Amino acid sequence: MSEKPVEEMSFEEAMQELEAVVGQLERGDVALEDSIRLYERGAALKARCEVKLKEAEEKVAAITLDANGNPTGAKPVEGL
Repeated sequence: MSEKPVEEMSFEEAMQELEAVVGQLERGDVALEDSIRLYERGAALKARCEVKLKEAEEKVAAITLDANGNPTGAKPVEGL
């Protein structure tokens, strides 16, 4: 596990570490206290990934088309 604070991680860093945490928990070969610590770290990593995905979604624009199907511009993604 990385010592880097979760809130400073990129999406890719958080996802990679989250996958490692899940792998350790799935193997079931860690002590109870370590499992709890891993679960808490995993929850924080999951939340970080969700934040970074939301930030990316906010930057995405939907292409608008005219009646003939030609691009006319972009608009913000709805629901954001």
